[in-house]
Amino acid sequence: MNKFLLLNAVLLPLLVSSCNDKKEESPVEESISHFNRISSYFVCEQIDANCNDDSETSAEIVAASTDGMTLIYTDSPMDQIGFVDIADAHNPQSLGVLAMNGEPTSVAVLNDYALIAVNTSLDYINVSGVLNVVNIQSQQIEHTIDLTGQPDSIAVSKDGKYALIAIENERDEDLGDGAPGQLPAGKLVVIELTGEPTSWVASDILLTGMDMLFPTDPEPEYVDINSKNQAVVTLQENNHIVIVDLATKTVIDDFSAGFVNLTQIDVTDEKPHNIFLNDSVMQIPREPDGVTWVDDTHFITADEGDLNGGSRGFTIFDISGNVVWAAGNELEHLTASFGHYPDKRSDAKGNEPENADVGVFGSTTYSFINSERSSLTFVYDMSDLSAPKFKQALPTAVAPEGVLALPERNLLIVASEADSRGDKFRSGLNIYQYAVQEAVYPSLHSKIESGKAPITWAALSALTHDTQDSDVLYSINDSFFASNKIFTINTATIPAVITGEVMIKDTNDVLAKIAVEIDDMADIDNVFTADDLSELINADKTINIDPEGLVQSEDGGFWIASEGNGTINEQARPIKSLNMLIKTDAHGVITQVVLLPKSINDKQLRFGFEGVAQSNGQLIVTFQRAWLGETNARIGLYDIANATWKFVMYPLDAAESQAGGWVGLSDIAALGENKFLILERDNQSGFDAAIKRIYEIDLTDVKDGDLITKTLYKDLISELAKTNGLIVEKIEGLAIDNNNNVWINNDNDGVDDNSGEHHLINLGQF
Repeated sequence: MNKFLLLNAVLLPLLVSSCNDKKEESPVEESISHFNRISSYFVCEQIDANCNDDSETSAEIVAASTDGMTLIYTDSPMDQIGFVDIADAHNPQSLGVLAMNGEPTSVAVLNDYALIAVNTSLDYINVSGVLNVVNIQSQQIEHTIDLTGQPDSIAVSKDGKYALIAIENERDEDLGDGAPGQLPAGKLVVIELTGEPTSWVASDILLTGMDMLFPTDPEPEYVDINSKNQAVVTLQENNHIVIVDLATKTVIDDFSAGFVNLTQIDVTDEKPHNIFLNDSVMQIPREPDGVTWVDDTHFITADEGDLNGGSRGFTIFDISGNVVWAAGNELEHLTASFGHYPDKRSDAKGNEPENADVGVFGSTTYSFINSERSSLTFVYDMSDLSAPKFKQALPTAVAPEGVLALPERNLLIVASEADSRGDKFRSGLNIYQYAVQEAVYPSLHSKIESGKAPITWAALSALTHDTQDSDVLYSINDSFFASNKIFTINTATIPAVITGEVMIKDTNDVLAKIAVEIDDMADIDNVFTADDLSELINADKTINIDPEGLVQSEDGGFWIASEGNGTINEQARPIKSLNMLIKTDAHGVITQVVLLPKSINDKQLRFGFEGVAQSNGQLIVTFQRAWLGETNARIGLYDIANATWKFVMYPLDAAESQAGGWVGLSDIAALGENKFLILERDNQSGFDAAIKRIYEIDLTDVKDGDLITKTLYKDLISELAKTNGLIVEKIEGLAIDNNNNVWINNDNDGVDDNSGEHHLINLGQF
């Protein structure tokens, strides 16, 4: 069994057994129970079972039939809703779609009906909307109610007497400075659900004139209803919260969502990127988005932010508006610890909590907080509302929006709205089961200590073992980040822990001095210059390279394979750096730089160095793809003592993906006796992924120019499918530890157009 499908020791100390997804048939022992993703359903499956379609879809808000067997989600880009059969939650099935004649914004369920709020507005001034009442069984619209405005959220009361809809009438963000104060004003619509849908009665509740930032333009965002038929409503842009009594259709209280002070966060979007959790901001408005009741007197807000705010966390309020607990910087530190911190959003709203739900599983109340930009759902134990306890983080598809707890089936559903086949992610529904089981995500994290910021990491591109300690691996971040680092990973704990980081530095100007060699290559068209080289070295002597390969050297230092930037004679991609082998000491200080021969640099394409291994006095480096005028990818063999190169050619597999794309090499690891494992992959993910393979090669007595042969060691597709999400694209790390365990990991692209999922997997002994 995969080592990282064992117990998450940080979150739970013991594995007992799994349980069926029907709570009533299998009691849950809460102290040793967790949520794990058991399946995913992607909206593109409604179009083609293999998602061989480029249409942009979305799963934004999700609700369930009263028996919990059918999911109904809103698909805004397609102006439709979709139905999914989850009778077998491990194997969700398409049930079709239904056109809404407008943009569906939210969904709630009452008995046999799905109530769909639909935006039919012509523009920001000529606003309109309807409530479509859909028979879930027949998948037909049975009745339509005019809402006289652009709707957002909808909720149905627990007793089935009322539906409440937030009529946002959102502002035009391109008008003037994009601030509110733009009419028509938003409002609430309450619908009395007596009798058949044709007899339901709608009434308006006005929200203007209250003591808030923009009293003429409330823009209600999200609603939820407690068992007393009191509704909590967020007015995000106004940083305001309203409590409404549905029976009397009156506002019974309103108050500011308040402000927060944050420390140890990152508020700067550096280019190239860097995560520095050392900033502070004062008096930031919460500007909450999603809201959910915990009980009849307490509710949670997901403090996403919009105009000027966003506390990067969530808040527990009592019904009078008093803050019972606030997350502070906790979600920022958790996302950083799990490698999910979205550094491109540092200058905006960080991880950006979007929505929340609450459910009682067993006898424990849990809250579920969707983090839109980090693509995580945070689970908290709410037993003590003054001190909720973080339990675990769940990986989601990109940009989770809707979240739905189904305690009656021990299930949690998260809907993620972002979809881009070209960027290798799809919108869909992730399904998690609460059971007596270990938490299997994350497989890697950095330690969080009280009062301290965690080691920050993401975009790991290589993997290697420690030559002395069988429990230690090393990895490195790629060019997404400036000031490249080598990370120490302790695999003796589960999940594995990043215990240290070493900054790579050109303290002795070794890298800087190769400018002389660059001048000698001046006859190479478009080759990078000394000025380009200076961009690789920062003022503090840290460096900005593209580390794609890493191996520990015999002296305790490291060899790094840095991929070049640019393609020879291509104006659109001028060469900004060459491919280099860089030697450091154990402290990350550069001691040597090795360049390719000029004749090879003449062929440079942007798909260069990817992996490096060391064996018998040689460095063996993989080139990702074939270079200019060549058919096969190169493997370079560099004799360290004699400073000489020779090259053999590697026959890449032909592309097999339904989406086409390319196939290239990634990492390489030494087996001994001139034998190696080599990682080969395509540039596809999910349904489109076809080639994620490890081959064995033998470089004994090879000659310069030889075309080598390869033997399949392991096809990784089935292993990667065990995550029950999309198969990740960039399997880029490969290592063999001293116990002959084979390890792989993936590059999560710094959570840029990526869910951020990172998997460190032990494939077992070679």
